[in-house]
Amino acid sequence: MSDAGPTLDFMERTAAKRAFGNVLVNTLIANVTTSFLWFALTFWVYIETQSVLATGIIGGAYMLFVAFFAMAFGTIVDRNRKHTVMVISSVISAVAFLVAGVLYLWQPEAALLDLGGPWFWLFSGVILFGGVIEQLRNIALSTTVTLLIPEEKRANANGLVGTVQGIAFLVTSVFSGLSIGFLGMGWTLAIAIAAMALTFVHLLFVRIPEGTPEPDPNASSALDFRGSVQAIRLAPGLFALIIFSTFNNLIGGVYMALMDPYGLTLFDAQTWGFALAFASTGFLVGGGLVAKFGLGPKPMRTMLLVVIAMGLLGSVFMLREWWPLYVIGMWAYMALVPPVEAAEQTVIQKVVPFERQGRVFGVAAAMEAAAAPITAFLIAPIAEFLIIPFMNTREGQQQWGWLLGEGEARGIALICLFAGLIMVVAATLAFFTRSYRKLTELYAEAPEQEIDHGDADGENGGDAGAAAAAEAGAREERAGERRHADAPPIVPGMPPESR
Repeated sequence: MSDAGPTLDFMERTAAKRAFGNVLVNTLIANVTTSFLWFALTFWVYIETQSVLATGIIGGAYMLFVAFFAMAFGTIVDRNRKHTVMVISSVISAVAFLVAGVLYLWQPEAALLDLGGPWFWLFSGVILFGGVIEQLRNIALSTTVTLLIPEEKRANANGLVGTVQGIAFLVTSVFSGLSIGFLGMGWTLAIAIAAMALTFVHLLFVRIPEGTPEPDPNASSALDFRGSVQAIRLAPGLFALIIFSTFNNLIGGVYMALMDPYGLTLFDAQTWGFALAFASTGFLVGGGLVAKFGLGPKPMRTMLLVVIAMGLLGSVFMLREWWPLYVIGMWAYMALVPPVEAAEQTVIQKVVPFERQGRVFGVAAAMEAAAAPITAFLIAPIAEFLIIPFMNTREGQQQWGWLLGEGEARGIALICLFAGLIMVVAATLAFFTRSYRKLTELYAEAPEQEIDHGDADGENGGDAGAAAAAEAGAREERAGERRHADAPPIVPGMPPESR
């Protein structure tokens, strides 16, 4: 009996595992680089101009860029090899950062920091565009999990993706400020250009076993919104999942808008930076736990339970103006983010056909990216002009002091209390919806997808070629066994040729 079949299967799994590891490391470097430069730009502009308006515009523009381009990015991912998409992402980001470097050397800093002049907008816009292009790679990474990882291990792989994003947040939240403080914007740009060039060179040596995507005859435009909607409608309950995630991001926008002001009430700027870095290690722990244990047989159920826990945490970690409560609460809150994101990705990877997953991930990214800044823009003026002044009055303190205690930022605590409770109620009600039941059933019954991993023509690299060679050898061996089985029996004393 031949063992070529198990050998071939082992080689294919090894090639896919190696390819996924390389892609994950490459994405880590790219994510760290783009986030590093984006944070550094924000710090540099604020330090030099002391303009909250300028930093607010940069942050809002980034999220709007993501929302605007994400659907087109999803179509690009579906129409091209994932390796090609990642190379394109690296090249465009590196070129954008290089153009920003040329602008920095060409124009004086005063011109680049003048909000009323064109150079500020051009310089910031080029850097932000280079950072937004990284979303193209992130969408490709989500589909690469489907391509390379067996169904039963995809939740664990999505946990690793969450860990990578957590590392990027941790590194950039600390080192962007240090780079601007000690090296300046010029050397920070140089570091980003070199790191992005490194991701491009590394990708040249990465081989992803994948076939050539078949053209979609119904996709008539670069955006293909219709194809995205059709893919979502074919999976009952999936649109409700995306809407729920968008709503969750709307509530998350409250914390995004108020986290820094509250932290700076408790700490000075330097200490707050280290406290935020510590809290961001929660991303690593949360992603690591998903990578180790997965999400269970019902990822939708797991997601809703985790969202309820997030809401409870978000409502209580500001009840008293006590820094250990806030920092530990933030850490636990961030540890719960990767399971929620991994659950959404795991469901999409199973219930949406592989050839349309890029467009679905693109729609989800667009809607979710637009949600958080909308809430942030709405809640900031409400907090500053209504809630915080009310809580500073005697009436507000008498009405809510029994619950929120005393302090300078009780208005922020009140807003976060209600935001967390809204999140708990929404997730609890979701358990009783028809969409939840349908999507849970669809996930349990969806068959394993048939995905083209390419052939042995060399363009998928040595691992794929070796696997194909092993398969050919196995076929020859099986044919030899059949010929041997069909041969006439050996007769003593009679030469073989006579038989």
